[in-house]
Amino acid sequence: MIAVIGAGPAGLMAAEILSATGQSVTVFDRMPSVGRKLLMAGRGGLNLTHSEPLDAFVTRYGTTDPRLAAAVHAFPPDALRAWAEGLGQELFTGSSGRVFPKAMKASPLLRAWLARLAAQGVRFDLRHRWHGFADDGALLFDGMEPVPVEGTVLALGGASWPRLGSDGNWTDILTAKGIEVAPLKPANSGVMIGWTQVFRERFAGTPLKSVAIRALGRVSRGDAVISAYGLEGGAIYGLSSALRDAGPSTITVDLRPDLSEAAVAEKLRMLRPRDSLSNGLRRTLSLAPVAMNMLREGQFDLPRDPVTLAALIKALPLRVTGVQGLDRAISSAGGIALDEVDDRFMLRRLPGVFAAGEMLDWEAPTGGYLLQACMATGAAAARGLLDWQTAA
Repeated sequence: MIAVIGAGPAGLMAAEILSATGQSVTVFDRMPSVGRKLLMAGRGGLNLTHSEPLDAFVTRYGTTDPRLAAAVHAFPPDALRAWAEGLGQELFTGSSGRVFPKAMKASPLLRAWLARLAAQGVRFDLRHRWHGFADDGALLFDGMEPVPVEGTVLALGGASWPRLGSDGNWTDILTAKGIEVAPLKPANSGVMIGWTQVFRERFAGTPLKSVAIRALGRVSRGDAVISAYGLEGGAIYGLSSALRDAGPSTITVDLRPDLSEAAVAEKLRMLRPRDSLSNGLRRTLSLAPVAMNMLREGQFDLPRDPVTLAALIKALPLRVTGVQGLDRAISSAGGIALDEVDDRFMLRRLPGVFAAGEMLDWEAPTGGYLLQACMATGAAAARGLLDWQTAA
């Protein structure tokens, strides 16, 4: 029997590939149901992958390690799209290049996937936490006798949203075996900003549409959302890893990235003396109330001089005091050092044990890159296990 530990996308993909060859596969998980983070990801539209060219795609993972790149090349976005369509999920590509099921949620895909796995004979043994290995290599779980196996794929995830199952407890098991594990850190997380109480109470939950945010020499365009603690959403997630590593920093928000500073100043010259500044900004620049009040967060008495005000609208400074922790982050960084696995994703110190998904030390922005790498490494670990069996 082959054991897959972890019933997220990486583990389910490994189980599918292994069982398709006739292997007897059991998927173990400590939660009472499978794919919990996948279902959470699908609440706002399940972003499966991205349509950008593959050579650019593989640069998004914060590492140049050839093993990760090889896994994505072997199971690229086109393969993931064909796989989803094979499960009856019609897809579309958004204007940003992101790829989604037309159903815009994960549950139909997950149901079809589980039906395929059942047809291939995959068993699920849930509500059992993994505790490591017996002296003879058998697997140890809560409430079970030691489980002898012919091979294992570890796909326990990182440590983000731990209430959904990925709590990172596996790190102690592997470090006790001498395996290098980089500390797990939040990735794609919101940032903390000290809003005034009035702004926080009025605008928490309000979207900030079509902005450009700059920090530490980087720029990220898109939408964000005001939260009680600061900012979250795609436009800030792309910068959160750099902000996490830098500590307290200043970001600047461009509230009208489609216009140059000179063009903004020219529109501001149209302000009429009788206009209040709020009405004038709404009339000349179509600024939403949340944007106008953000301007006042940093400078209560806004200048009416067009050049000075244009500079503020194009680069509103906000002080970031930190990032949200693992309990709120979309994903995590850190994990098993990639040098600890061979080209088959087998742990060098534990023959017959393979690792996949967010357990490995890579990180990626949102946009489809996370799911793509989880499924690609799950596929790579499964193929590696089959190759190891053949060579043994």
